[in-house]
Amino acid sequence: MRGLLFAAGAALALMGPGLAKAETACADLKATKLAHAEVTAAATESQGGADYCRLSVTSRPTSDSEIGVEVWIPVGAAWNGKFVQLGNGGFAGSINSASLKRIAAQGYAVAGTDNGHRAGGTDASWALGHREKIVDYGWRSLKETTEAAKALIAAQKAGGPKQSYFVGCSDGGREALMEAQRYPADFDGIVAGAPANYMSLLFGNAAGQQQALARPGAYLDKAALETLQAGALKDCGGESFIRDPLSCRFDPKTLICKPGQNTGCLTPAQAAAAAEIYRGRKDPRTGRVPLPGVSPGAEALGGGWQAWITGVNQAGIANAAGYQFGSNAFKYFAFQDPKFDFLTMDLGAEFDRAKAIMSPMIDSDSADLSAFKKRGGKLIQYHGWNDPAIPARSSILYAEDLRRTMGDMSGFYRLYMVPGMLHCAGGNGPGNVDWIATLDAWVVGGQAPASVTATGPGGASQLLCPHPGVARREADGWACKVAKR
Repeated sequence: MRGLLFAAGAALALMGPGLAKAETACADLKATKLAHAEVTAAATESQGGADYCRLSVTSRPTSDSEIGVEVWIPVGAAWNGKFVQLGNGGFAGSINSASLKRIAAQGYAVAGTDNGHRAGGTDASWALGHREKIVDYGWRSLKETTEAAKALIAAQKAGGPKQSYFVGCSDGGREALMEAQRYPADFDGIVAGAPANYMSLLFGNAAGQQQALARPGAYLDKAALETLQAGALKDCGGESFIRDPLSCRFDPKTLICKPGQNTGCLTPAQAAAAAEIYRGRKDPRTGRVPLPGVSPGAEALGGGWQAWITGVNQAGIANAAGYQFGSNAFKYFAFQDPKFDFLTMDLGAEFDRAKAIMSPMIDSDSADLSAFKKRGGKLIQYHGWNDPAIPARSSILYAEDLRRTMGDMSGFYRLYMVPGMLHCAGGNGPGNVDWIATLDAWVVGGQAPASVTATGPGGASQLLCPHPGVARREADGWACKVAKR
């Protein structure tokens, strides 16, 4: 009898956390019934001595929808009982299977989506004549992925996950905030990195940047970017990155060439263009700047302004990612006109018309997270101060809007601003943080994070604190000092 009991206990232990019966074989999950979706492939893959059930799903919630979903489920004791849904990037169009595999190797069941179309990350031509596909991209594919993944996990494990997390950066950060706003009951914790949640306004900034650079003599070549970066670093700390961006008041007009000077300086037109990029799009009717511009200090770095704003040279400026995103958005999301030229667009009334069309489908800018907070959800937001794609101050803008709407947020929200980090990663400042582990410790352990340590190459590190004025000071104070605004 004792031997039988031991054998039964061992068998149960192999089933994974909290399961009451043996797992369903991976191949058999192909027969799982899903709402307006089907499992198109199911196969077992092995890595690191563990097995994983890899599933492909196609969901068709409308007659014009074809949403691709991929789910990885660790088999047996390899599963930690938790689920992570990963956000996509750019305009999506594919599934990052390598990232899913990496998260699965950490013990999580994990899922991702192509957001409802197949294309390159800056291509939005798939949206021409397909409004439902824009909706799929904006938010519907996220819910379809969550429902399919949780159903498949329950079918394979005979029970759902104990905790569910959503993690994404860039467009994935926009998606993360979309989840908290539209589907507050779906995830126990969310990580929103460099979120493009003000996406319509970001496209307005892109139009403003490109119109500024297109003026006679205004283009910022490599030498001009190096001059800007050197000037900003000198004015705001003299190190390889700006440690206190909130106190930096760099003015590119101080770099305008003096009489007889022709190197290491800017023309007045170049200085004006740089100032507009730092500022953000100004509404010509009101003078208001709805969304901040890019912060100074990393203009000439690889992955910086050349990648996102200026291109490698003036002839190739249309290849810059920001140019592509903005141009495609106005052509296909807003005006459904492949010939539309955002370089001639009015940045006031015409932009407002575009925003009115796009915003309901793609923006996740609501500051009402009361339902998410009420059910005990936890949200971590982070942003690199030198992000050339999505202005760092846009995250502060959202946090301050949350504070006005929600009041005290210390029990469910944290924002970390990372000095020296570019878009989601990279840059001269240490920016590597295990955000999933940080979130998991908060959700499972109940201890809100105070400071976190970001690491970088060569053992470099820096301490990050919640942005001041967002998280109320706890009774024991913050674990590190942050600059005041």
